[in-house]
Amino acid sequence: LASGNINQVRRKIRYFTHFKWMVAAVVGISLGVLGVGLSWSADPGGFDRLIVGTKWQIIGTTARLGFRVEDILAVGRGQTGREELLKAVRVSKGAPILAFDIEAARRRVEDLPWIKSAQIERILPDTIFMKVEEREPLAIWQHQGQFSLIDHEGAVILRDKLDRFANLIVVVGEGAPKHAGKLLEILANEPQLQALVEAAVWVGGRRWNIRLTGNIDVRLPEINAKNAWKRLGEYERAHSVLDRDVKVLDLRMPDRLIVRKTPRATPPINAKGQKT
Repeated sequence: LASGNINQVRRKIRYFTHFKWMVAAVVGISLGVLGVGLSWSADPGGFDRLIVGTKWQIIGTTARLGFRVEDILAVGRGQTGREELLKAVRVSKGAPILAFDIEAARRRVEDLPWIKSAQIERILPDTIFMKVEEREPLAIWQHQGQFSLIDHEGAVILRDKLDRFANLIVVVGEGAPKHAGKLLEILANEPQLQALVEAAVWVGGRRWNIRLTGNIDVRLPEINAKNAWKRLGEYERAHSVLDRDVKVLDLRMPDRLIVRKTPRATPPINAKGQKT
């Protein structure tokens, strides 16, 4: 398996022009065999068997003429391992290229964790070409004690070996992946605040609570969350609200910011009932 590019593909196409004689030979053989089949109708199932047999005769003939897999080119592979992709394609060097089932291979490749979509084609006489689009990691989803890496569409990519994605935001709750992409778009409107975001909790299937560095909870509204987040950015620039020992910043009301401060520890009381 090689990491292909468009120039390689074009070279293969130009190379194929030298094999026109092979195509003519194969067509001649195919028509000859099928002509015999059309005149054979004594056995009700005989024609179907003849078609199958003819197919494999043609494939065998083309393989002997050089229509065998020699190269597998892949474009777009980054996270998907070489061996993993080869295992999904299920074709070996020297196999008859016309026997290769493109649709079945595409389904298997798209079942791989990182693959979002795949296009597979034969470049005759001897190359399998794949163009894959991999998923882009967006966030870590925490649900019922399980952590999963999700993409921008909310699809789960991986459920283990997530250490290298520790810098991503954690989204929590059932239904959170479906709405995480939109949330990240909202948070990006205030980059300085976004840099402080550690996690986001999807509440009641309708809105987000954001956890900032320092255990500060920001409660966004169900409607106009984007405007509320921008409003918090304006408050922070004007008043430095995050430096005021706050516990909760409630933005669910459109015309105000409700601030709940961190409770101060109650001084201990001595035996005489006096604060110390």
